[in-house]
Amino acid sequence: MNLDMRWQMFKWRAFALIALGMKQRALDVFEEMLILYPNDSYVLSSLAYLKTEMGDKLGAIALYKKVVLNANAPAQAWYNLGFLQEELGQIDDAALSMRKAIAIDEKLDLAWYGLGLVLIQQNRPDEALKALKKNTQLQPMSPYAWYQMARVYADSHRPEKALEIITHLKGFEPKFAAQLERETGLTG
Repeated sequence: MNLDMRWQMFKWRAFALIALGMKQRALDVFEEMLILYPNDSYVLSSLAYLKTEMGDKLGAIALYKKVVLNANAPAQAWYNLGFLQEELGQIDDAALSMRKAIAIDEKLDLAWYGLGLVLIQQNRPDEALKALKKNTQLQPMSPYAWYQMARVYADSHRPEKALEIITHLKGFEPKFAAQLERETGLTG
């Protein structure tokens, strides 16, 4: 059996196990694949994803770091790495990963949002607003970046800007607008 066919058989076996809800067994298959294909980005990413699903975020970060060593690593791999780094409080590393994702694909809205969250945590509100605005340009109907922007404006003593966003959100996400009104004391 040639290597390509063997790789495909491993892949389909792992898919079947995932479909059956047997994540640990699927993880075992990907780990077996990793022995045979140690630098395969698909195998590393799949294993990282399963480790994330199963709560091993440090293990997933280690695997995503191997994926992004490849000069052709996709933006999504950098985003996934940054997302996990942010979740674990590795803020500076997360900022770097989000910026790498954006450098590869400036239309990756999730990376702009992630960068905005990281910049908020780094107490860089003006830069955070720029990143969040970019996210809203790419995903205008997603309330999350709008919500974060309103929070940054309110925390930065710019209530008029926060009110503009609250009013905007009332047009398509009234629950988010109401939550912002409760949290900020501003009504639009």
